[in-house]
Amino acid sequence: MRTILSIRGGGIRGIIPTCCLMKLESQLGGLTRDHIAYCAGASTGALLTAAVAAGVPAADILKIYTGRSKEIFTPTGAIADAKRIAEGYMYDPKNLRDVLVSVFGPAASWVVNDCPIGVMVAATAMNGHNWFFVRDNPRNARTTGSVKLVDAAVASACAPTYFDHWKIDAVGGQTLNFFDGGVGGTANPVYEACVEAFEFDAFTGADTRVIALGTGYYPGSNKPPSGLLGVISWTTSTLVDTSEDWASEAVDRQWPGILTDFNPLLPRDIDEADLSAIPALVTIGQQMAATLDWTKLIP
Repeated sequence: MRTILSIRGGGIRGIIPTCCLMKLESQLGGLTRDHIAYCAGASTGALLTAAVAAGVPAADILKIYTGRSKEIFTPTGAIADAKRIAEGYMYDPKNLRDVLVSVFGPAASWVVNDCPIGVMVAATAMNGHNWFFVRDNPRNARTTGSVKLVDAAVASACAPTYFDHWKIDAVGGQTLNFFDGGVGGTANPVYEACVEAFEFDAFTGADTRVIALGTGYYPGSNKPPSGLLGVISWTTSTLVDTSEDWASEAVDRQWPGILTDFNPLLPRDIDEADLSAIPALVTIGQQMAATLDWTKLIP
């Protein structure tokens, strides 16, 4: 059996699946990539996917979320809100890329084709077209394998109104601007991961298990948002959340029995850039990780 690991989007809430990967590495030994054949992600899940493929230990990934998020989510407070209204975004994605490069080591220069496991990173171009960055192979269009891994991850993580867009020059001979993976309906990338693996790669449903890790959810409210910033936050969060249910349900319908899905209920609505929630997210992640037995999930 081969394992596909799929990781949802959710900004700073990527702490939750990171804690689960720490449990995996503790139970099974080695790195996460040693135990899976394919990793897929969108938004913060794309950052995790790139880190897993690059061989970054999960404990080091957690240190990025808990210790270096301020380098990424800057400025904060009223200055960030004013910048969001005036410029349309709060954070510079170059800061995010710089952090990735500093921890990826030699893998910072990798293109997608260099990854030792299969990867799928979902990102939405500003022309409205969804792109799925995968290794080139004879069964696909071979248009994304030469894209740098860190650029694909940053493109997927640039949530509108949070980050400015990210430009990539070598996507099938085109120069494209990207805004996030979640806004295109792929914040839960599990269905696209299965399509890429089963339809455009050498995987089959008979020899594959799929494990999906979420970043937590909080039931929506029927109460209308208040003010411009409230509407902006609601719109962005809703775009990201729209794929949460249908993607997993679609996998269950098309490939019955292959998916195991984990996504915890959050105690409150936690914004993708709420750095004050880091301690609580670590606790939630550890609690979720404690329920997982990777020796049974990946025998």
